[in-house]
Formats: sequence, C-alpha cells, structure tokens
Amino acid sequence: MIVSSAEFVKSSTEVKACPKGQYPEYAFIGRSNVGKSSLINKLTNKSKLAKTSSTPGKTQLINHFLINEQWFLVDLPGYGFAKMPLPVKKKMEVMISQYLLQRQNLMNIYVLIDSRHQPLDIDIEFMEQLAENQLAFSIIFTKADKLKKRKLEDSISKYKTKLSESWEELPAMFVTSSETGSGTNLILNDIESINTLFHLD
Repeated sequence: MIVSSAEFVKSSTEVKACPKGQYPEYAFIGRSNVGKSSLINKLTNKSKLAKTSSTPGKTQLINHFLINEQWFLVDLPGYGFAKMPLPVKKKMEVMISQYLLQRQNLMNIYVLIDSRHQPLDIDIEFMEQLAENQLAFSIIFTKADKLKKRKLEDSISKYKTKLSESWEELPAMFVTSSETGSGTNLILNDIESINTLFHLD
C-alpha cells in the first residue's frame, strides 16, 4: 500500500464521540515511550502527523487520522509508566477499554513493544486481556535499529517463548524501525489485506 494522503480528523474523550464508523479502523497502542508517534509518522510519510515527545504520556485522547480516504488510523494513549495523577490514569484506562470493546469498525489492534526490552508483565497482561475479549491484534516490535541483529533476534525469541506459555498460536508480528522505515511496508500491506474484509452491517 502507498499512503497518498493522511489527515487528522478528530480527538475524542470517549468512544461515542468518535467519528462515524464508515471506514475500517486500526488502533495503535503501546506502553508509554514505545515510539508510537514516530512509527505513525513513518507509516504515513508525515513527520508531524502524530505529536512526538520525549515525555511519556502526551497522548491522552483517541486520535483519528483518515488515510487515503479509505481507513482510519487510531492513535490511542499509552499504558504503563507515564507520570500523571491516578484519577486521570484511571479515566484513560476506562476510555481505552470502552473504545476497544465497543468500536464496531475496529478491524485490528497493533500492540507496540520496544524490542530492546525483556518481556514485561504489563505488555503480556494487556495482550492477554485482548485475547480474553476475542479482539484481533498483532505485535509491532519498535526501535529495531537500536539493536544488533543477533540481539534483536534474541529479544523477539524471548517474547515468543513467553507468549507460547499461554497460547498455542501466536499473533502476527512485525519488526520495525522509525529511523530506517523497515517493516512499515509490511504493516501497510497487512492493513490493505484486512481492509478487503470490512463491511458495514
């Protein structure tokens, strides 16, 4: 898939305020500071579409971007270690949960994992919750350029081993770098193939 257009549509504080679901939708979510905004900008060929920051937790709304006038890319708040008041964090958790469970045109969830880290409980638990709710998701390993090839392969292998403790079949996985752009074409091709399955009831 070639991204020819990408435009911001709306930021929402709750799922019922999101844009009308006439297009297939793909959510991107990950632990704070995983490189989500940088990856979104690389996917869409727009350096400032999603706001990047050195401070984790800047995304606090459900952000919709219309891609090629055919599908929505949704930038969701990160989970994890962002420094924010507990009531705000709880509110965001409810917002994310309701969006994931109620959004009818949500076709797939891309869970971003920092490839430099060991398997973390917070990531595993989040993916287990998705599986328990029968929500389709894939894993995107980010920042692949920060590791040498053997170290990267070892890190991903550890994740596969950890996930295999609970699941017979592992989700699709993509290895990416926002610096080099590697892996982004595979994600776009994945979205393109899923788009063919979308239909309005």
